[in-house]
Amino acid sequence: MTFLLVFSFSVTLLGNETAQKYFPHTLGSYWVYEDQDGNEVTRRATKGEEIAGKTDHAFSYEPKLEDWADYSPFIYPSLYYVSETGITLLVGDKIERAVKARLKEDTDIFAKVSKAMETPDFEIENKVVVERDHLLLLPDTITTDEAWDTTEIVAKIKILYDDIIGEVTYNFMIDQKGVVLGTENVNTPAGTFKDCLKVKYHTTTVHVGVGGRSAISNTEAPGETVTTVWFAPNIGIVKTHQERQHIFLEIIPDTEDFTIDIPTLQSKTLELKKFEIKKTDNKEQ
Repeated sequence: MTFLLVFSFSVTLLGNETAQKYFPHTLGSYWVYEDQDGNEVTRRATKGEEIAGKTDHAFSYEPKLEDWADYSPFIYPSLYYVSETGITLLVGDKIERAVKARLKEDTDIFAKVSKAMETPDFEIENKVVVERDHLLLLPDTITTDEAWDTTEIVAKIKILYDDIIGEVTYNFMIDQKGVVLGTENVNTPAGTFKDCLKVKYHTTTVHVGVGGRSAISNTEAPGETVTTVWFAPNIGIVKTHQERQHIFLEIIPDTEDFTIDIPTLQSKTLELKKFEIKKTDNKEQ
């Protein structure tokens, strides 16, 4: 009974906390993250801009991201705003670039294998539309096990063969949700952080419709990306871990004449190495 009372009280406290506690953004603050290969990225809170009476805050990064396939909206948001809804990242154009880059990785491998198999010549077109140009990072009220929508993406791959074979298109709908799993302590190069908020962001459904000469419709396909993010109170993000699948290659069936050796995508972990959180400047908040 005592355990149940303590557990119930802990959940109630978590439910009464707000997102700003886990996302400090005072001007001049910075965070340095290091991945499993020793590469570093520095994020700084910089002055944003006011649009239509709403203040959009900003981050800057060093070094600049070179490969958009490595983009993570949780580490690389440029603009964001804080409201009664929660912490919202403005990342639509960047997610579009990231999905295009990942599709290109897949289609480049597909094209290479096709050429080796001496299939008919073709051209590939990729189109990505982000239905929501924002990502709700954290809702204002933190509650465990209650999922919320974060992003929605529509993607299309069009393969143009000759006049005899024609055109084959692959249509994707990718929805992502976030859910708070609870709290736990996290060890990083910057130290040990207690009672970190653990949040999972998951592309829950990837529906594919295929049209053209080999018509298939409404089939489910792989393409999941699962990102776990740990937020320390009054510090912000202290660790991220991402696992993702190929979006396009996984749905290409193996045949006697055509087999793709699908490369395994490396999981990626970023941990906080050092940081500084400036004191609140009321003029900037």
